[in-house]
Amino acid sequence: MQKTDTPIVKDLVLIGGGHSHVAVLKRFGMKPVPGIRLTLVCRDAHTPYSGMLPGYVAGHYTYDEAHIDLGSLARFAGARFYHSTVTGLDVNAKSVICDNRPPVVYDLVSINTGSTPTTAFVPGATETVVPVKPINLFLNRWEALRDRALNHEGAMKIAVVGAGAGGVEILLAIQFRLKQILQEAGRTDEQISYTLFSNSAEIMPTHNPRVRSRFETALRDRDVVIHADDAVVRVCPGKIKTASGAEIEADEILWVTAAGAPSWTADAGLEVDEKGFIKVGDTLQSLSHPEVFASGDVATMVNHPRPKSGVFAVRQGKPLERNLRRFLLGRPLVQFRPQKKFLSLVSTGDKYAVASRGKFSMQGKNIWLWKDWIDRRFMDKFNDLPDMEEDVKTDLPQGLASADVVKEISAIAMRCGGCGAKVGATVLSRALNSLEPVPRNDVLIGLHEPDDAAVVEVPPGKVMVHTVDYFRSMVDDPYVFGKIAANHSLGDIYAMGREPQTGLAIATIPFGVEEKIEDTLTQMMTGAMEILNDTNCSLVGGHTSEGTDLSLGFAVNGLIDKEKIMRKGGMRAGDKLIVTKPIGTGTLFAADMRHKAKGRWIASALDHMVMSNYRGAQCLVDHGSKAATDITGFGLLGHLVEMVRASEVDVVLELEAVPLMDGAVETVKAGIVSSLQPQNVRLRRAVANLQEASNDPRYPLIFDPQTAGGLLASVPANRADDCITSLKELGYLQSMIVGNVLEQSDRLEPITVRV
Repeated sequence: MQKTDTPIVKDLVLIGGGHSHVAVLKRFGMKPVPGIRLTLVCRDAHTPYSGMLPGYVAGHYTYDEAHIDLGSLARFAGARFYHSTVTGLDVNAKSVICDNRPPVVYDLVSINTGSTPTTAFVPGATETVVPVKPINLFLNRWEALRDRALNHEGAMKIAVVGAGAGGVEILLAIQFRLKQILQEAGRTDEQISYTLFSNSAEIMPTHNPRVRSRFETALRDRDVVIHADDAVVRVCPGKIKTASGAEIEADEILWVTAAGAPSWTADAGLEVDEKGFIKVGDTLQSLSHPEVFASGDVATMVNHPRPKSGVFAVRQGKPLERNLRRFLLGRPLVQFRPQKKFLSLVSTGDKYAVASRGKFSMQGKNIWLWKDWIDRRFMDKFNDLPDMEEDVKTDLPQGLASADVVKEISAIAMRCGGCGAKVGATVLSRALNSLEPVPRNDVLIGLHEPDDAAVVEVPPGKVMVHTVDYFRSMVDDPYVFGKIAANHSLGDIYAMGREPQTGLAIATIPFGVEEKIEDTLTQMMTGAMEILNDTNCSLVGGHTSEGTDLSLGFAVNGLIDKEKIMRKGGMRAGDKLIVTKPIGTGTLFAADMRHKAKGRWIASALDHMVMSNYRGAQCLVDHGSKAATDITGFGLLGHLVEMVRASEVDVVLELEAVPLMDGAVETVKAGIVSSLQPQNVRLRRAVANLQEASNDPRYPLIFDPQTAGGLLASVPANRADDCITSLKELGYLQSMIVGNVLEQSDRLEPITVRV
């Protein structure tokens, strides 16, 4: 998590990771504004570059070459990155409504979400076709289409609806790629036919006649059937009906028609055009709401209407960033006038392209090489980020910040220590009032009572288990961090084999104005409460204070039958070792701090970290486990050492069987490890025979410290396979048997790590 000692006074929220917003993030990273908190809300961890989409489909580019890593870019910009789909905007409350988290408040918001498919206007299309926009969703469906084509028997008919440059280019790219992969499989593409539908008399109507002629020739040469001036009016499974009454069979239908706008922009009360796109002026500012900016396909510049093309979103990036910055600092905005003519470089599927600008056109392999050079140079700006200092500089250069911002920062910086550092009663009350702890009959005095402490009962026949954990955030999303902190704190209770009862929160919130503190606290505790309530653990109180780092922990009580306590010393010879989650959080988040981890790796790691061990622990108990521990700071090997010593047994750990998080091997190969890793290695190496495994690239990961890691347990051998099956049914998809428990020997190293 990026750290700054400057208090937060204003929130800038970016909705969508489009071409304009990646430029905003890059420029804010190069020149941050003290006191301004930047948040990116986007469904995807990687955003595709539209200019390279056909090349990616054709197989000319890898996934990473054609995508911008939003995770790394957001960290570079010092931005919080929220993985969410935006479903609405409350312009009165100034909050962004998301599908999977509490609302995100803003002082200033910018929208760059691209466009949506227009399938709703054609009956049957929404349920049947494969829309090319949003591009991220199309790429997943394209891979499925590619696999179906590879496994299809007999004739296959592929239709593309929409004969603009995008439709023509994507059809030729698909045709090129399918022919290639079928040849690699020892087959031909002769049984695959292609049809292009256009509601106009010409294909690519916005381009000059020479360009249209070149692509008409390419389509004819590749046996593509063109249905021109015949709009599609209905789509049925396996069939397309047109305005002329024609019915054409199609096994796969791709939809590349004119862009549509998301419905929530109009529902929010923003002024939109007849197609639902946000109306903006020359400053890229909403005509109806000055605190809302918009760019790219989702916006219409009323004074300078232009086609929905990625080139305009790219050009709007710089002026958008400049005006967002000026608005936040109280300065006059600058007008932007887009060019009327622009260069298009359209490929023909193979490494051949046509250049088009007004009446000008050129074609050839050199044009494709030119396009490739331009596209790669653009991508390098966002994927090859310069190294930055760990802490953001917080000094205020003369003239950078407005007087109001400086005044607010200065007042907040004078906060007291001791009890004077507590979060204010009004802020705390508002944040806590939104929380609803799970009700329990054994909680006599809880969170919403005015008393000084909670009072709980211990039911007859039960004993109480106590544990506490607390750490600063490793992610910039307080909602997700709340889930992780709660999961991590509950892990010790699960490892003992029983249920949590109550929890007390210990929270530190970064300095800021009251509404920023309240928002951060509400987001964080909402995430934590979801985890606690899901496990029937009632939050009964806690303590909050202000500081430089966002931190959270819980003191948790659990209840257990005295005779059923799971202990680290409960392993028995003949047991199988089981790990319920993959490992790798230490190296991945160390790499993330250096902008060296891919966004999809971090997103996958977070999915594992927010997954509760509650049901996994019960599954282990149900399958006869007598010994378990949660894998946390000491790493897999460190916690295994504790169990081996307490149980007085030997263990063989199969390194190849240990489940690993995506990207973990790549980051340790790059020499990136957690700051705690060297200490784990020093303390654990002496008790394990590591010679056979020490040259394996996975070897460093057994020392990798975990946050909200899985459970390590021993299970009787005759029940281990059934246990793994049950764990996977519960969602622990990477749970694995990783070793065997043996009788204690007289060897100096009771643990053998084997490849």
